[in-house]
Order: sequence, then C-alpha cells, then structure tokens
Amino acid sequence: MNALIGLAIASFVLSLILTPIFRDVFRSYGVVDEPDQQRKIHKYPIPRVGGLAVAISYAASFFVVHFRTGILDEQLLLVWKVLPAACMIFAVGVIDDLWGLKAWQKLIGQVIAAGIACWSGILVVDVIGLHERAWWTIPVTVLWLLACSNAFNLVDGMDGLAAGVGMFATLTIFIAALMQKNMALAMATVPLAGCLLGFLCYNFNPATIFLGDSGSLLIGFLLGCYGIIWTQKSATLLGMTAPLMALSLPLLDVGLAIVRRFLRRQPIFSADRGHIHHRLLDRGMSPKKAVVLLYGICSIIAALSLLVSGVHNNAVSSVIVLLFCAVAWIGIQYLGYAEFSLAGKLLFGGGFQRNLKAQLDLTAMQKLVSNARTAAECVRLIEDSAGKFGLAAIQLRIAGEEFAGLSAPADADWEARVNLADGDFIDFARIPDTGVGAALFLDALSSSLRKKIPALAAATRSRPVTLAR
Repeated sequence: MNALIGLAIASFVLSLILTPIFRDVFRSYGVVDEPDQQRKIHKYPIPRVGGLAVAISYAASFFVVHFRTGILDEQLLLVWKVLPAACMIFAVGVIDDLWGLKAWQKLIGQVIAAGIACWSGILVVDVIGLHERAWWTIPVTVLWLLACSNAFNLVDGMDGLAAGVGMFATLTIFIAALMQKNMALAMATVPLAGCLLGFLCYNFNPATIFLGDSGSLLIGFLLGCYGIIWTQKSATLLGMTAPLMALSLPLLDVGLAIVRRFLRRQPIFSADRGHIHHRLLDRGMSPKKAVVLLYGICSIIAALSLLVSGVHNNAVSSVIVLLFCAVAWIGIQYLGYAEFSLAGKLLFGGGFQRNLKAQLDLTAMQKLVSNARTAAECVRLIEDSAGKFGLAAIQLRIAGEEFAGLSAPADADWEARVNLADGDFIDFARIPDTGVGAALFLDALSSSLRKKIPALAAATRSRPVTLAR
C-alpha cells in the first residue's frame, strides 16, 4: 500500500512540475494549436504536446519509488510488458504533434503498436464466457486497441475532457484491480491517474496546454491494454463488457462519428463538429459545464462497470448492462443527431424500401434504354418508366428525331428540361403527389441517353427519316 501511495504522489508531483515546463518550451518554439472558432474554440494559440509531460511523469514515478523503496520488482513485470508497445504509440503521437502525419500513416503506426502488444502477450481471450486463445484473439485485440487509442484522440476536443475521462477510466481499472487483489495492475494504473490529475491542473478550462496526439493516443492505448488485463480475473461471463463500459464514453463517441460519416458519405478520418461535446455546446452549455456533465456521466459509468465486474450473478450483470444500453440510447436521442433520426425513419418507416424499389426501377430502365435499337423504342421506354417516378414526358428530341409525348397535367408542380447532346432534349412535367425520386430518374436517364444517343444517331442516318408522331 505504501508503494501505491508513493506512486500516486510521485506521478502527481512530477506532472505538476513538468507540465508547465513543457508548456513554456513548446510555446517558445511555436509548437501550438491555432484556434479556428469552429472545432477549435480556444481563444489563443496553446501548446499541444502535453503528452510528453504525462509520459515522462508516468515513467519517472516508477523509478523514483523503486529507488526509494526497492519493492516494485515483481509488480513492474506488467509495466515492462506494456512498455515496448506504449513507446511505439507514443512515438507516433509525438511525430504527429511535431511534424504531422496523414491518417493512414498514423493508422499503420497504431497497428504496429497493437501488434507489439499482442506479441508481448496482451491478448483478448475472454469474450462472452469464452476464455481461450483462438484465431480471433489477435484481430480482436488489435481492433480493441485501435478503438481505444482513436477514441481518446477524437474525444480530446475540449479543455480537460480527454485527460479527465482518462483519469476516471484509470481510477475505475485501479479500483477493479484492488477488488481482484491484482497488485501488478494496481501498480501500473495508479501513477497514470496521478499524472493525469496533475496535468488537469493546467488542462482544465481555461487550458494552457493540450495533450496532443502524443498524450491522447498513449492514454487510450494504455487503458486498452489495462482493460484487457482487467478481464483476465473477471467474475462475469460477459468478458470485455466491464472495460467496454468503463471506456464507453470515448468509444461511443468514436462509434457515432464513424456511423455519422458513413451515412453522410464522408471520409471516416475527416474532422467534423458532431462529437458529443460539440452537441452539448450546440445545446447551449458552456465548455466548463459540458465537461463537468461528462465527468459526472463517467463517474456513474465507472460505478456500473465495477458492479458488473464484481457481481458473481451473471443474470444481475446482464440486467445492469441492458439498463446501461437503454440509458445510452436515451442519451444519444437527447443529442439530436439528424443522421440517425432520418436513417431510422428510412429503415422503419418504409422509406428504405421505397428508395430500394426506385433504384431497382432505375437500373431496369437504364438497361432497357441501353438495349434500345431505335429512338422511338427509347421514347416508349422513357414514357413507361417516367410515370413510376411521378413524371410525364411531354416533348422529346432524341438522336435528331422529335416526338410529342403526353399532355402536361393541368396541376403540374413544375416542368424541367433535360438537355442532351447535339441539341437533343426531353421536357418533363411533375405529376403532383405521385412517385418518388424524380431527380434521381432525371439524372440517371440523362446519363444513359448521353451514352446511347451516338449509336441511335448512327442508326437513324442509315435508314429513312421517321415522321414525328
């Protein structure tokens, strides 16, 4: 116990001393994060390589306590196991902070770090009661460590948020280690909590230094590793559920970001202003209130994850997990993501089926048009297909031939002309309250006809001119 207290105090004091030193050094060299008043809402440039202070404080605390007491030899085995992979992920973060890396370059570095962790024996082997090494252990471990690292990297968007969330998660794993009498894990986590607390003295709103990728990636990676070790003595059949819950806020944020960007057809690694903390700001909260609220949520999550880990009755654990999922769903609804609301309406309100049918009709129309041998045949196909999309073809000129289509409805919403090659065109009228996807139809039809018209024109020149009907 004396060693735990010594590690906590040493890491806190070291972080308290080193953080302002690194802050002033990097400010003098211009290694700062510039505000943009969109995603980066701070008022002035702030040094961004605070992860160096956290990493050095964390590592140095072991040496300080070891040389003063000499009782950490056995407990340090876990730290030595994690050290090579942690150094790799930290190097990736430092390089990105100082010189910048592309998303794919950072991802490669993270995969290498996760591979080193697997080689060191840090593997997910306990999933839903299956406690064994199998083919899936390495890919699941790599995915877990990538998710944890990037989750803390993405959540680091507001003063004190990533460091505070990381501190709550670290304390959760530390308490779980004490409950399991896993002193090696307790020794590995308590100095991380101490140096994060010291760092928060300068990182809480208004922050004078940021973690940067060097800090956020390292914190997420270490917590991912320690979460795996936590499950090795878990009393529940739910395996990784307890660490998933302990890290659920940043993991949920990264999961929502991926789904949002997928639904919007944006690059997964692109930046946006749709993270959880941004949504709270958009609802009128100040940055400080938003962070304090998220701290409160983290404390509740910590208690639930410890309860799940410590309860020996798996039925009770399952009820807690289901309750947690229900509350998380309510929280997501409160944040008001339009992407999820519209996707739900499309999926469960019939919109998905209607759009699927429209796409199938478009594909069939494009295939028939591509196989048409004459302009007249094209016209017939267009008239047949247009009605399914609430359109009436009222005037057509295809491959130099003009055709009179249907009469325009008296109550037509609007009329539109699709211009084709060499003066060809089609005039459409919108039939009110019928069909779906008129714009999709017009776009697909114009694309198909532009490819088809040269062949139709050639066929027209090789035969007598057809009279307009």
